[in-house]
Amino acid sequence: MTATTAPGPVDPRAWLDDHVNLESLGVPPGMSRRATHPTLERMEALASLLGSPQLDQPFIHLTGTNGKTSVARLATALLVEHGLSVGAYTSPNLERVNERITWNLVEIHDDVLDTLLLLTAELEPHLPAPPSYFEILTGVALRFFADVAVDLGVVEVGLGGTWDATNVIDGRVAVVTNVTVDHVEYLGPTRADIASEKAGIVKPGATLVLGEPDPELVPLFEEHDPGELWLRGRDFGVTENRLAHGGRYIGLATPAARYPELVLSLHGAHQADNAAIALAAAEAFLGRPLEADLVADVFGRARSPGRLEVVANHPLVLLDGAHNVAGAHALAAALAEEFPPAPRTLVVGLLREKDPGEMLGALGVEQYAHIVCCRPPSARALDPARVADAALAAGVDPGRVTVIAPVAEAVAHAQALAGEAGQVVVTGSLYVVGAARSAFRGADDRTGAE
Repeated sequence: MTATTAPGPVDPRAWLDDHVNLESLGVPPGMSRRATHPTLERMEALASLLGSPQLDQPFIHLTGTNGKTSVARLATALLVEHGLSVGAYTSPNLERVNERITWNLVEIHDDVLDTLLLLTAELEPHLPAPPSYFEILTGVALRFFADVAVDLGVVEVGLGGTWDATNVIDGRVAVVTNVTVDHVEYLGPTRADIASEKAGIVKPGATLVLGEPDPELVPLFEEHDPGELWLRGRDFGVTENRLAHGGRYIGLATPAARYPELVLSLHGAHQADNAAIALAAAEAFLGRPLEADLVADVFGRARSPGRLEVVANHPLVLLDGAHNVAGAHALAAALAEEFPPAPRTLVVGLLREKDPGEMLGALGVEQYAHIVCCRPPSARALDPARVADAALAAGVDPGRVTVIAPVAEAVAHAQALAGEAGQVVVTGSLYVVGAARSAFRGADDRTGAE
């Protein structure tokens, strides 16, 4: 039940968890959120009671189907290295909610987060309706950025754009990474529907860094009257992208500069596009190019937890938060190009909104020596038996398919199956990746959502 008052001593984390969290619950079966008249009323009221912190600094505002968090991290790192004080708000978290809110790449301290949660709890009775979990964290992030007087905030939407809680900010730079079909129960069934929702973050006069080059979708973003439009493939982009030891060897171009011979320490060819978008976003905010040595240093040290992340060797264990078909295709391509051939064991768990046949097909399930189906630690989890059934329907031999619901046990079983010379790929949901990551770190299975 959602709390509406904050009587007596309050445990701030329990109070936060007591609020509606669509990340965890999703849309009730048979119901579309698009039919429930989404509104920013609660978020606008909360921001006002918090002192309108969204007015205290400029923002880079990011949306897109895939790559948002990687772009946000890279853009933040570039601007911090440039000498700016930068607050970043991303979602979901993998293990701790603190991951979502950072200042100069450092997670918000527990005491500071708890203090701001308690402040929000005191304000809740004065709101027109109880805020959601995501709205609370958005308000906390904006208040935190104002309190530490950042030079700018880099803010990632939770979902969509127009009606996302983060859209109370006025982004000087709006960034759209790409548009593919995902979250149709929220955003609509077509790419045009999804693009229209994402275009809602583009404010008149803002610079729009558009990573989605589909000419049929570009006019949907132009309708929002950006001051400038930087289009990937026309105004900025990747000039070179090939395999390097530990990542990619890339060249990038922006409207004002070219950056050849960069090493990006992230796996996956798609990360070159994310780097190009992040670099363009940083330069659009600054209004000038960045120093080539600075860019080379930041990209050479880049990390993106839970995205093609190697967490163990002998056997090699790779975590990737691919949770839609486009992400699954990107993972399959990266495995084929960047990792040596070896018998691979797939640990996969999906949420109920996903079609297991489509996801397993995109992952190339028939190429795996073993498939271990697990249950994401979420109320939205799809029964792993249904994932196993989809693997069998794809022609996988029953002797190669196992159902082990707990993520940590599934990963341990996969390691035993793989042996020292094999590989284990853990994917399908950020819940699964977060739980696996916690298991390797010896932490509790506290995970975020997608």
